[in-house]
Amino acid sequence: MHSLPIFLNLTGRPVIVIGDGEAAHAKRRLLHRAGAIIVAEVEPANLAIVALDDDKAATDAAERLRHRSILVNVVDRPALCDFTLPAIVDRDPVLIAIGTGGRSAGLAKVLRQRLEALLPSRLGELADALFAARPLIRRQWPDATDRRHAIDAALATAGLLDPEDPEAITRVESWLSGNWQATPDRCVTIALRSADPDDLTIREARLLGQADRIYHAADMPAAILDRARADAARIMASPTIGGGEPGLSIRLEWA
Repeated sequence: MHSLPIFLNLTGRPVIVIGDGEAAHAKRRLLHRAGAIIVAEVEPANLAIVALDDDKAATDAAERLRHRSILVNVVDRPALCDFTLPAIVDRDPVLIAIGTGGRSAGLAKVLRQRLEALLPSRLGELADALFAARPLIRRQWPDATDRRHAIDAALATAGLLDPEDPEAITRVESWLSGNWQATPDRCVTIALRSADPDDLTIREARLLGQADRIYHAADMPAAILDRARADAARIMASPTIGGGEPGLSIRLEWA
């Protein structure tokens, strides 16, 4: 991972923007949307964006700002950047940031456009509804494991609250009042086709991301294990799990 993705709350906070061209104006518009206050270079701030065409002027500005311990983004010059600005899919409060470490803004844009087409405009409303329902969800499923399984099942593909379904927001209340059961304990063995996580089917990737325990051989590729939940237990097991090829089988269990 080349950098740490974070979401900054800039509401009411000063950000320096240097430049007068279209790139600078675009950054100002983005910062205004995030609630930031645009200030001049001489004013106090923790972040700055430099949008200058001249290489030397941009480099000099970045050095001046960095000397003041200000984190700097220099437009179109990733080598001079302390942080980069991603392409953004905005379904407030759901935000999806797509970054390439400054390698290709065009690639980030295309990925954003594809996600824009995939995700319903009301996705943010679903997030708000689930947040508002947290007390009810805790009462309905007091046990944390049961609660997570119930939420996973509702949000799964073709589930009652499938995020890709534009009508999911209309079913939150019926989900909470219905006779929903938590996902039962189960075990699934996946015979991997390769060490490339892109070769996982959608179902396999979803199961890997939901499992509580993952049994794998010592030589299981890290790229596969990275698709699991961060809090899922990783357990070293036989290299022929489930009778598959050595190192290419993985067993998933739910608590």
